[in-house]
Amino acid sequence: MGNYKIITLQECPQLLGQAASWFHSKWGIPQEAYQESMEESLRGGNSIPQWYLAMADGKIAGGLGVIENDFHKRKDLTPNVCAVYVEEEYRGQGIAGGLLEYACRDMEKRGIGTLYLATDHTSFYERYG
Repeated sequence: MGNYKIITLQECPQLLGQAASWFHSKWGIPQEAYQESMEESLRGGNSIPQWYLAMADGKIAGGLGVIENDFHKRKDLTPNVCAVYVEEEYRGQGIAGGLLEYACRDMEKRGIGTLYLATDHTSFYERYG
């Protein structure tokens, strides 16, 4: 594992605004949508949604979310990993894999044994099952 630390947004709720802005800048989804989902995760109660960040050098190096549905028609395939992104300067250090493993372990603790990822990038994600 490289020089980064993976955290949940629940562990560092003060990062909510920064995280919502960061994900918006990567994917173009309205910042408000990220903010609402993140606020819901902080209220607790449900296992979904959850947000995970890889922090390096005091800033967000990567992140992903686990949400009910990531804009696809297969409502039976839930919950979904979404918005996986690693900053270019931090790629090749195992951050995406670390985030995926961390999220899977965390979701398993919350009673959710299977996560789904809808993507065209199969050559990358297949190695993570």
